[in-house]
Amino acid sequence: MQAEFTELETTAMSAALQAARNGHRGANPLVGAAILTRDSQIVVGHHAGAGSPHAEVDAITTAIDLGVDLTASTLFATLEPCNHIGRTGPCTQAIIDAGIPEVVFALPDSNGVAAGGGATLAEAGVRVRSGLGRDESSALNARWRRAVDAERPFVTAKIAQSLDGMVAASDGTSQWITSAASRVHSHKYRSRVDGILVGTGTVLADDPRLNARGPGGEPLESQPVPIVLGLTSLPPESFLALNPDTVHLRTRDVTAALGELHARGLRHILVEGGPSVLGAFFTAGAVDEVFCYQAPLLVGAGKSSLSGLGTSTLSEAVNLVSDETAEPAITQLGPDVLLHFVTGSGSGSSSGSSSGNTDNYTI
Repeated sequence: MQAEFTELETTAMSAALQAARNGHRGANPLVGAAILTRDSQIVVGHHAGAGSPHAEVDAITTAIDLGVDLTASTLFATLEPCNHIGRTGPCTQAIIDAGIPEVVFALPDSNGVAAGGGATLAEAGVRVRSGLGRDESSALNARWRRAVDAERPFVTAKIAQSLDGMVAASDGTSQWITSAASRVHSHKYRSRVDGILVGTGTVLADDPRLNARGPGGEPLESQPVPIVLGLTSLPPESFLALNPDTVHLRTRDVTAALGELHARGLRHILVEGGPSVLGAFFTAGAVDEVFCYQAPLLVGAGKSSLSGLGTSTLSEAVNLVSDETAEPAITQLGPDVLLHFVTGSGSGSSSGSSSGNTDNYTI
């Protein structure tokens, strides 16, 4: 039976859930934390992304800076505090070291390597309760959980297109449909992912570098792994063939490719492929998040941003849901508009697989 929670405790968990939305979707779940002090003040923290302090540690650090007596406070977390050492230490130990006597978390952590934090805290004498904010926390990380359960990376699809949905004119010209402001944003996002994926057709047409660069062309500190999907060999003189870090997945099966990337330790990839590659990922039900950069151009006859979806009626359309997490669902970038979506629960195949179709797109 769910424990009874006071109005003030509910307010604290609501603050933690709101703080979680300041994070970034991707390799890690969105997690927020709130510390309810002896005098009913609320101090919040959130997890900003891979390698940064977890939400509980962020809140604890802020509380210490404010002079909060943590030994008389309660910590609220939107997810069970982690119990493992990754890029950062276990949150359970940080909570125990801080002397916090009580923890309330919304949802157990289903990720095997991180689970069990509640039991560890209880064994250390911390009073542990759960269930407050369960539904809200579950909805916030539904796509992330789906990727974890499928043992595949979280997948973000990038689309850069004209107002009439074209990525290139009829003569093949495509640079640049979107503005410099959009490119700055997309490169900043590149620096947050584990890998960037394109098909061999994009390599042959554009010879991309698939790195993350600043406004002046300088490489950003964090660089993604370049990934190429497809059977065709890369031109030996191409940037990606010369880059020893390039991963060439010689398959057309989206599910197999994602399984291989997961086995390599990649947990968040950005798909920047051409229309057929993007279409294959949507068809496979393997897209979790979408960034669509929309330029104020009408190209007319040209190359559509997506192909191969195989839909013939509106009831088969891929359902996208506007997402206000981390940034607005609609953002002005110079003359362009950036649209941010997550895919709905009914998008693509329910299993996230390609239903046995190993020839999802043509190169």
